[in-house]
Amino acid sequence: MQVLQVQLEIGADPTEVGRARRWARSRLAGCGLGTDEPLAETLLLLVSELVTNAVVHTGAPAVLRMRVPGRQASGAVRVEVTDLSSRPPRQRQADGEDTNGRGLELVSGLADRWGWQREGAGKRIWCELDRVEEQSRAPGSVELPGAIVQLTAGVSCGGSEPAGSAGVGSGALRA
Repeated sequence: MQVLQVQLEIGADPTEVGRARRWARSRLAGCGLGTDEPLAETLLLLVSELVTNAVVHTGAPAVLRMRVPGRQASGAVRVEVTDLSSRPPRQRQADGEDTNGRGLELVSGLADRWGWQREGAGKRIWCELDRVEEQSRAPGSVELPGAIVQLTAGVSCGGSEPAGSAGVGSGALRA
């Protein structure tokens, strides 16, 4: 199986979140994933949430990585953000009009799996979306406070790098 793996260094500035989202959008488009496709939309939202958490909660640089299985491969699209803070992520439950505190709740609701692990002096937080053919999985929805998000999948892209270890695997973190 072939995997496209790309990475971007993120500065400690909150404006980097928009740059990370534009970068991810262009990489997904390069794989043939249109930004209006539900899988791409969900991936861009996950990128935004994970990068925002890293930048806002650590105030330090981070690294964003994406792994996308090749065209003929099934599997998961993986998004990882490595930061310099050893403090574990904490999923909170935001109340009514709170303007923050929903990031990991959103990641938990949208991703098929997510978790974190220590990485040197810091940590790596990751999430995965399974890529399956549309006819084998009926579109579903996830209800989050204040929103219902439709989920569908069914796209792939090619790459020239060999697949590596899947890392943590399917162990999900639910706080």
